[in-house]
Amino acid sequence: MGLSPFELQIFQNVLSSIAEEMGKVLIRAAYSPNIKERRDLSCAIFDRNGNMIAQAAHIPVHLGSMSFAVRAVIDELELEEGDVCILNDPFRGGTHLPDVTCVTPLFVGGALEFFLATRAHHADIGGKTPGSMPLSTSLHEEGIVIPPSKLYESGRLNEGFLKEIIHSTRDPEEREGDLKAQIASLELGSKRLRNMLDKYSLQKITEASRELLDYSERLMREDIKQIPDGVYEFVDYLDDDGAGTGDIPIKAQVTIDGDSARVDFAGTSPQVRGNVNAPLSVTTAAVLYVFQCLAPHDMPLNSGPLRAIEITAEKNSLINASFPHAVAAGNCETSQRIVDVILGALSKAIPERIPAASAGTMNNVTFGGVNPETGAEYAYYETIGGGIGAIDGRDGPSAKHSHMTNTLNTPIEALERELPIRIDTYSVKRGSGGAGSYWGGDGIVRAFEFLGDATATVVTERRVYAPYGIAGGDAGQKGVNSLIRNGESTPLPPKFTMSVHKGDIIRIETPGGGGWGGGGSSRSVEKPN
Repeated sequence: MGLSPFELQIFQNVLSSIAEEMGKVLIRAAYSPNIKERRDLSCAIFDRNGNMIAQAAHIPVHLGSMSFAVRAVIDELELEEGDVCILNDPFRGGTHLPDVTCVTPLFVGGALEFFLATRAHHADIGGKTPGSMPLSTSLHEEGIVIPPSKLYESGRLNEGFLKEIIHSTRDPEEREGDLKAQIASLELGSKRLRNMLDKYSLQKITEASRELLDYSERLMREDIKQIPDGVYEFVDYLDDDGAGTGDIPIKAQVTIDGDSARVDFAGTSPQVRGNVNAPLSVTTAAVLYVFQCLAPHDMPLNSGPLRAIEITAEKNSLINASFPHAVAAGNCETSQRIVDVILGALSKAIPERIPAASAGTMNNVTFGGVNPETGAEYAYYETIGGGIGAIDGRDGPSAKHSHMTNTLNTPIEALERELPIRIDTYSVKRGSGGAGSYWGGDGIVRAFEFLGDATATVVTERRVYAPYGIAGGDAGQKGVNSLIRNGESTPLPPKFTMSVHKGDIIRIETPGGGGWGGGGSSRSVEKPN
């Protein structure tokens, strides 16, 4: 007979509230500003087959890819009650190494029925440079690689394994604190889900999980039907890979056929030497995100919509890279460009529903060294927002994170309290949004003054290729990176690692969003002359 619409809504709300509460525990228990302040984390619940059945409103690039991690655990480990599994290998369910996923199975009557998972971006996981976002040419340069493994086995902590992980990083105390916060969130989630099972029964919740997946699939197919049948193409470019390769194309052909969509990335660059390669999990997350944005706001967020979308990405390509290619920036930068390309293609079918390009970069800033006040080693990571693309009928918001990131900023007070840093400038970059019938949002200026020697790595995009406009709107302004030393400003490339000294300032000006409208039509991005 199935559940009534009222019951389905109740179960959706209860399951998603468990994931939300897991996130609250992780935020409150975490040590690092990246998790506690920026909230670079995600929590979700999965069925026995690894299908996500409920999530919190966390990070799109995490959530759309986390099923890959749960399925890797299922495929590679013999699971028992009380296990807690851990992994970060991008080619076995992860995204990039700083994103560490913890997964615990939930058994009912001796049978494995559900999984709970949490993913958090750790401020350092080892590797060549503090913050674990180096200009790498191999995965091994990016940090410790953790395959699907048991951190807890039948409820017992593998202390030697934990020490091996945390002592491979630059701040073992912070890493241990953040990992234990993840474990605490899983314990809370397991407790809440068991309470739900006691109240409603396994049969009822299993039925609700199946119907929620089916319902999301139906809603997605209904929305795809509203897009005119046809084949729509778009190409855009990454600035560079940080290792000498520039003008890196990402091309998508989106085919709408009734209630299904096919996204074919033929024509996209082969995998490159630098760190902008992306595993298939990241590409899948980006595709899912775009189509979820088009769906009704009340659609349950789970794995169901992917049943209506076919993704074709050639192996050993930029967006389906193979081990041991470097991927540190693929999760952050390439995922954003994949979104831009798919939105660009769909703008040719439904321009009135598609925004112009947003900043198109997470503006990754990492730095670390020895704190001159405490003598302790430290590492820090953050991303910076930018302008949002305008849409038909509305200007784009300014100074916000967009698309595949959904984090907050690190408050100046928290950053300056914890680290030898002073924020020299933090402001909106006025006038950086693209003009049009509706204007793109403005970017951000954020400048870091170092109070001691450090190593800084910055990984950004949209410094060569500007965020495009839609329907004749102008592109947003490109971002700018610069070093201010002894009062003199020197331009810096989109991606760099450098030694900085006391008094040096690294200034990041992020891109504005594209404008919408102005008499023209959207087109694929052209290479600059």
